[in-house]
Amino acid sequence: MESKHETSAPHFDPAPADPASAETFIAEKRIGERIRRLRLKRSMGLVELGRHTGLSASFLSQLETGRVVPTLRNLARISMVFGRDLAYFFEPEPHPLFRVHRRAERVRLPQSGVDDPTYYFESLAYMVPDRQLDPYFAEFVPGRKSAEIRPHVHPGYEFLYLLQGDLEIRHADRANTLEAGDSVYFDAATPHSYRCAGSAPAVALIVTMHQMTPQPAASPRPAPAPGPTPIRPPTASAPPPPETEP
Repeated sequence: MESKHETSAPHFDPAPADPASAETFIAEKRIGERIRRLRLKRSMGLVELGRHTGLSASFLSQLETGRVVPTLRNLARISMVFGRDLAYFFEPEPHPLFRVHRRAERVRLPQSGVDDPTYYFESLAYMVPDRQLDPYFAEFVPGRKSAEIRPHVHPGYEFLYLLQGDLEIRHADRANTLEAGDSVYFDAATPHSYRCAGSAPAVALIVTMHQMTPQPAASPRPAPAPGPTPIRPPTASAPPPPETEP
């Protein structure tokens, strides 16, 4: 969620009036590189950015390579295209994301909503903000074969690699039994469930990805009835609800 900006002017040191000093200032702030990264992240060409800002593609190219010094007016036009505050170009650059999660710091959580859990899981990336995927260490425990296994759904896709044991996975009306070393990748918006298929616990590494399932192309046939309401992806502030994961 985007944070609300104050109405007052952003705080940063203005570029020096002397051209030579201004060029040094722009080079130190790596403004051209920041603009280029924003543009490429949007898969936007120089011509398209020019149409949005009213600046020529030639000028934008020189700006990105540091051969021209931008005015605050030009930077304001560019920042508006990418939804950034003008101060973005003058603030210290953020450090690349890198987080270590120690085994001793992980929290083991049971399946929720049931009296007799069939699995336990541990988030492997609970301290990563705005993450696009969620890795988990999961242990599926043996249970009664007659016990009902409740399927669940969540947006995006899921990858499971079985480290040890035997695991039955149901996806819609299909059932498959995995052995150690097997893996499966599937659409998580389809109801799916797991069951330990052996006398010993099954242990797996699971990664869920948050991108939404692509919608099928338009068809003249009637659209199917809507499925279950997707569960909101977990946030970085706390371990996610078990029902959105294994």
